[in-house]
Amino acid sequence: MNEMLEKFSSVWPEVSLLVGAMACLIAGLSSDRNTRKATVWVAAISLLFAGLLAPDYESRKHGVFALFGLAPFIKLAVVGLGLILLLISAGAPAALRQNREADAAINFEPGDSLHGEYFAFMLLSLAGVMFTAGATDLVWLFLALELTSLPTYVLVAIGRDRATAQESAVKYFFLGAFSTAIFLYGFALIYGATGLTELGPIAAYIKEQPHSNSMFVLGLGLAITGICFKIAAVPMHFYAADVYQGASTPVAALLAFAPKAAGFAALVLILQTVGWQPLPATVMWLLWIIAALTMTIGNILGLLQQSVKRTLAYSSVAHSGYLLIGVLAGPGLTGGAIGDGIAAVFFYLVAYGLGTIGAFAVLGCLSSKGEQADSYDDISGLARRHPVLGATMIVSVLTLLGMPPLVGFLGKIYLFGSGIEAEFIGLVVIALINSAISAGYYLRIASVCFFAEPPEHVDAPPALACRSGAVLAAVAAVALGFVGGSIIHGTSDISATIRPNQSLLPPSPAMVEPPGTPLAAKKPLATNSSLADQLK
Repeated sequence: MNEMLEKFSSVWPEVSLLVGAMACLIAGLSSDRNTRKATVWVAAISLLFAGLLAPDYESRKHGVFALFGLAPFIKLAVVGLGLILLLISAGAPAALRQNREADAAINFEPGDSLHGEYFAFMLLSLAGVMFTAGATDLVWLFLALELTSLPTYVLVAIGRDRATAQESAVKYFFLGAFSTAIFLYGFALIYGATGLTELGPIAAYIKEQPHSNSMFVLGLGLAITGICFKIAAVPMHFYAADVYQGASTPVAALLAFAPKAAGFAALVLILQTVGWQPLPATVMWLLWIIAALTMTIGNILGLLQQSVKRTLAYSSVAHSGYLLIGVLAGPGLTGGAIGDGIAAVFFYLVAYGLGTIGAFAVLGCLSSKGEQADSYDDISGLARRHPVLGATMIVSVLTLLGMPPLVGFLGKIYLFGSGIEAEFIGLVVIALINSAISAGYYLRIASVCFFAEPPEHVDAPPALACRSGAVLAAVAAVALGFVGGSIIHGTSDISATIRPNQSLLPPSPAMVEPPGTPLAAKKPLATNSSLADQLK
C-alpha cells in the first residue's frame, strides 16, 4: 500500500492534466456557448497546476527545486511548450464547421460540438509524455506511449474540415498500430529473456549476465525499431510529411513535439537496462545506422518540398537523427556537461520544440483563400506584410538551423560535443554535413519571407492568441540561447552519478531483499538510485 501511495505521489502533474481533460469534456457538453469556449482556459489552468506540481520539492533540502531530474525536467518542458501549443490552438475548435453549426443551432446538441474533445485529447497526449518520463516498468511504459499517441490520431481527424485530414488520420493510425505491435513484441521478448517487467530489476539481471542473452538483445532491437515511429526516425518516418500536411497546423505542431519527447524518454529508459559502458554492439550499430540514415534522408527530402509543412515534417525527421547522437553517447564518463549526451538530448528537445512550434504557429496565423497557409507562396514577403510574424519565422528556422546566439546553436554544441566525447566522430561529421544541407531549406524559408513579393491572396486574421504563442516561442528561443548554458549544466545532474555503472532507473521493491535473508543467499544489487537521491 505504501508503495502504491509513493507511486501516486509522483504523478500529481499527470493527475492534474487528466482531471483537466475530464473537465474540458464536461465543459464542452454545456448548452452555454461561452462555457464551451472556456475549455481552453480549463486546459491552461490544468497545465499551470501541473507545472507547480512537477518539481520535486522534497529532493532539495535548502529550498532549491530539483528541476533537472529526468522526469521533472521533461514535465516542466511539457508544461511550457504545452502552454504555447494551447495559445496557437485557442481558436482552432471555433473555426471547425461542425462547431460553427452547433453554435448556430437553435436547439444545441452536445454530441455535435467538438470544443471539449479538442483540448481534452491535447491534454491526454501531453499527460502521456509525462507518464513516459516517470515509467518504472515495461507495462507502464507501453501504456504511457499509447496514451501519448492515441489522442493524436483523433486530433488529426477532427482538427480540420478537409478529407485530407481523415486520410492522414487513417495512415497515421494504421502505421501507429504496426509500430506498436513491433515494440510490444520487443517488450515481450525482453520479458521472456529476463522474466521481469520492472526496469530496475531488468538492469540488475543484465548486469549479472552482461549482453549474453540474444533474446534480450533482439527484444531491445525490436523495441527501438518500434519507437522509431514515435520519433519519426528511419525506417518508420514515411507517415510524417503526409500527416503533418493533412493535419491542422496546431495539431501538426503537437505531433512534432509530444510523440518525439515521449519516444526519446522511452529510449533512454530502455537503454538504461543495459547501460552505455558499452552498449551491446548490435544495439549500438542499429542506433548508429538509424541516426545516419534519418538525418540524411530527412534533410535531402526537405530540400525537395514545395510545401512548408512538409519541409518542417522532414526537418523533424532530420532532428531525430541529431538527437540519436546524444542517445548513443549516453551519460558520458567525465562528469562535464559537454560529454553528457542524455542531458544534451532533453535540452535539445526543448530547443527543437521552440523552433518547430514557432514556425507552425506563424503558419497557423496565416490563411490563403480560406485555407491554412502551407506553400512557399503563402509566406512570400511575410516580413513586409506582417513584420512581427516575419521576424518570428526567421528566429524559428534559424533556431532549427543552429545559428548563434539562438538556443538551437547551444543545443547542437552540447549534442555534437557529447558524440565527440563518446568517440562517434564519423557520426558527428555526418551530422555537421547534414546541418549544412539543412541550411538550404531553412534559408529558403527565411529568404522567401524577406525578399519575395507578397501575394494578394494571403491574409493574417486577427488571432491574438496564435500570434502571442508564436512570439513567445521566438522570445524563449532567444532567451535560452543566452541562459541555456546554466540549464544544461544543471540538466547534466540527471546522469552525474551513473558513471560508469549506475543507472537512472528508480529503485524497485523487487530489488530489495526481505529482512532476515541469510548472508549466503544475498546477491549484490545493482546501484540503481532514484533521481531524487542522485540530485541531493
